[in-house]
This record gives sequence, C-alpha cells and structure tokens, in this order.
Amino acid sequence: MSQQTVFAMTGGQVSLEGRPVLRGVDLSIGSGEVVAVLGTNGSGKSTLVRAMLGLIPLSGGRTELYGVPPAKFRDWRRIGYVPQRLSVGGGVPSTIREVVASGRIARQRRLRPTSAADREAVARALVTVGLADRAGDPVHALSGGQQQRVLIARALAGEPDTFVMDEPTAGVDSASQLHLAETLATLVREGRTVLLVAHELGPMEPLVTRAIVLRDGRVVHDGVPPQPVGVHALPGHEHVHPHAVSPECGPLTWEPGPPASKEVPGA
Repeated sequence: MSQQTVFAMTGGQVSLEGRPVLRGVDLSIGSGEVVAVLGTNGSGKSTLVRAMLGLIPLSGGRTELYGVPPAKFRDWRRIGYVPQRLSVGGGVPSTIREVVASGRIARQRRLRPTSAADREAVARALVTVGLADRAGDPVHALSGGQQQRVLIARALAGEPDTFVMDEPTAGVDSASQLHLAETLATLVREGRTVLLVAHELGPMEPLVTRAIVLRDGRVVHDGVPPQPVGVHALPGHEHVHPHAVSPECGPLTWEPGPPASKEVPGA
C-alpha cells in the first residue's frame, strides 16, 4: 500500500508584520512518519506547523492537508493539535475533564448527546496522561506542565490519525517527558503520524524517524535526526528549557547527520 501524504507544502512563505518568517519551504510528510521540526528560537518552527494547519495564512506558495487546502479541509477529526499552551479565559472555570472532552467535538454530530464511546475515550486519555484522579479540578489551578498534559489528553481523546505537537515538552519536567515518550511510542506502534516541534528531542529521540531543521525560515536539513553538541549532548543533561536561550546552554547547535541524510543545497 502506498504511503498517503498528510502534509504538503510547496514554496511556503509567511510574513508577520512585514517580516519574513518562512522563506520558500518545500516539505512533504507521509502517513506513519514521526517527524521532528528542530531549530533555535525564531527559526520558524511553530510558524511552519501553524501554516501547514492553515492557522497562519501563507504570503506565498501553497499547503495541503491530506491533499486538500486547509481552507477547504473538513475532516478535522483526523488531526489532533497540541498547541504550546492552554488558553484559560475568564467566565466559568473549565475542569480538566471538560477540556479533554472538547477533543471529541470533531467526532460528534450536531445536537447529539455525549455517547459512551465519547466518555470512554476521555477516560482513557486522562489515564494516559496521569490526570484521571484530578479530572474534576479546574485547569487554571494546574502548573504549566500539567496543563500541557491536558492538551495532550484532549488530542488523544479525539483519536486522530495525525498528531501535531508544538513544543509539548517546553517547561515540562523529566518524568512528564518520559511519560510523553511512552505515550508517543504507543501511537507510533499503532501507525499514527506524529509531527513534533522541539528545541531538542530528549527521551523522544528513539521514536523520531526524520528531522527537519530550520534556520532563518529555511529548511537546512531534512533526514535522520542530527546529533546535539555541547551541553545538550552530555549524559544526564536536563531537557527542560524555557523558550528563551539559557545562559549555560547557549544557542542550540546541531551537527550534520550521517551521510544518508539529505542536506538541503544552499543551506
């Protein structure tokens, strides 16, 4: 069976407030791939995945989801998106269970009551991220790392074919990162597609089959994951970083991958 193309971008360009962020990106991701988008802050990682999902308009080029432009794509139950942070607005506080249950909306028919399958999917997702015992707690009472686990559970509850995760380990402790790696390992065994944005891979490195490295909005590496150097390569290095570059680690630096990697000309 031929591999289906999940994401395709041709000549992708994005400008924000007149500043170019993506510069002519050509990229295709097939079903069953586990792809990491890597790069330093400001390289365009999050902009790339948001543009591929149609959340940010292109200023040039085109992009498709399962062969359809994002504006015309309707089968959103196939996509589970985990943004960088949970937006907790005013009004009535939402519970963890309510936020996770919202991941089922794309699978529900209009005016149809919540089904047993919906409740079971939500319960499984809560168990997977280790928050089943806190399902009734308000999400605003959680730490940043716990809120990130809620977002992951929301995506899991939707039972999508493809997961898009924008820096899911940012600000998350080592134990939670290991738990996420175990969760992703299960998804990979089930044949799900995973597109992951990260500063560094940490415990998820063995799962990644392909890495896209961005620099100044351009793809400079597309192939096997390159090896981190410096402090990031030391055994026992703590893979928990804020979005700003830390003084002791400095900018993230990557060595080229093995010769089998595809290095992009002109990088």
